[in-house]
Amino acid sequence: MAARIKKGDMVFVNCGKDIGKTGEVLRMLGTSAIVKGVNVAKKHQKQDQKNEGGILNKEMPIKLDNLMLIDKKDNKPTRVRTKILEDKKKVRISALSGDQIDA
Repeated sequence: MAARIKKGDMVFVNCGKDIGKTGEVLRMLGTSAIVKGVNVAKKHQKQDQKNEGGILNKEMPIKLDNLMLIDKKDNKPTRVRTKILEDKKKVRISALSGDQIDA
């Protein structure tokens, strides 16, 4: 099954407080994703034997509806389409350039 956005993809934030930022998807959480450097919040961490503690910056989940995949060919945000190949494999296609995203 091919998803619109996957772990490791470069994405563009098209709405919200971080509009215009780009980053790499670190983790997928159902209908949300954690993107590096996007939707950062302050987390107060209590000190214990392993961690020093203090105020840490932590990426919070962002809805997939607010993200667009960046086309590798021209580095612009694009919509994603899916196509089924002759060998019954489902691949992602860039709506901007028409090129295949998945290898």
